[in-house]
Amino acid sequence: MHNVRMRGNRFIPLQDPIPCRTMKLPYKKGRMNMELTYTPQGDYLLPNLTLSEAETTIGKYGMMRKTFLKTERKGMYAHLMLSEQLNRHLADIDRTAREQIDWTMQELLRLNPAPDKASDPLAWTGHMNNLKQQAEELILAELIYH
Repeated sequence: MHNVRMRGNRFIPLQDPIPCRTMKLPYKKGRMNMELTYTPQGDYLLPNLTLSEAETTIGKYGMMRKTFLKTERKGMYAHLMLSEQLNRHLADIDRTAREQIDWTMQELLRLNPAPDKASDPLAWTGHMNNLKQQAEELILAELIYH
């Protein structure tokens, strides 16, 4: 809390809060000078930080790749994250996986036609789920867990 003084039954601040502060970090060998601005939030000064990457939505296959990298390829995960390329990598993997699954399903459907959906909807659903599972198995081994 800012320094305050009582006058009667009112608190009067001794100084106005500073809306934004700038701090210059000292130069050290191998590092560059950086200027950071801080905004007071209650008793704390929080840095005004922004991401250089745009926020992207990552789907199922991107999240599976992220989990794989975190557990099995920790060095690659750390490199992608520190170079701010992780979200782009995961979005590319997700997009590529979806495209390949769609293409593989079309090819499997061409080779193994589905039963009529109107006359036997349960058989059609089972057949389509089977084709999707086959396509996912191929993609997961080649793209996600590689």
